[in-house]
Amino acid sequence: MSTQTVVQELRASWAFIVRNFNLIKRYWKWELVFFVYTIANSITMGFIGKGVEAFSGEALNTSYLILYMLLGSILWGYLSILFEIVAETVAWERWEETIEYTFMAPIKRATHLLSVCGFAILYGILRAGLILLVVSAFFDLDLSKANLLSATGILAVASFSFIGLGMVAAILPLISPEKGVQVVHIFQALLLMFSGVYYEVTVLPEWMQNVAKFSPATYALKGMREAILEGKGFGDLWSQIWPLLILGFFLLPAGIYFFQLMEQWAKKRGVLKRSG
Repeated sequence: MSTQTVVQELRASWAFIVRNFNLIKRYWKWELVFFVYTIANSITMGFIGKGVEAFSGEALNTSYLILYMLLGSILWGYLSILFEIVAETVAWERWEETIEYTFMAPIKRATHLLSVCGFAILYGILRAGLILLVVSAFFDLDLSKANLLSATGILAVASFSFIGLGMVAAILPLISPEKGVQVVHIFQALLLMFSGVYYEVTVLPEWMQNVAKFSPATYALKGMREAILEGKGFGDLWSQIWPLLILGFFLLPAGIYFFQLMEQWAKKRGVLKRSG
């Protein structure tokens, strides 16, 4: 690949990132609504942890459980926004009526998809940080043991796997304009159920635990909790890191490949722009 081509792809990549941030600015009211919803959901999870003491009738130290629930909620918020932004790329383009221009632009599809992923990571981190700041005002969180460096590392490694899953899910709106987006949300709900967002995976039936081994969220959640709640270093989290690396290694290129494959199918069938 020539230097000129590389520069062209980098410029295109930056243009996609800037465009997505401009879309967020255009629809900031809706973003605010969803942001408030996510905060409300996270606070609810924290109060569920706090409510254990009221149900038990004993004076319990529930700070660990509160932080456990909050971490699950905030991390899932980050991973889900990463998943949704990538998975709903096609639906967003149809809504903006730019899908033909975007898919006919003289750039590589990998550049387009990875640029959307880059935006999703930046936006997801910013959003998760703001949620944590707001939620911390409602609870006295003990982060004295937290290893933030390890937590950041786990977050970065997990992002590749979720981006790959998002690309695979993005195929659904591509091939089914009518119901594809709804199926994406069903797929996301299944990940939520199997991955132990608000509970340990060990409480699930054995067959569900076996399925959970193939979900990157399972390892991301466990690794983040061990880093924040127990203060484990990056090296101590290897049992969670290596599955994430393997899943990311397969899911990311597989997502790009299958998306390109189904894009050609959608163009031949004439369903690329169709909205219903």
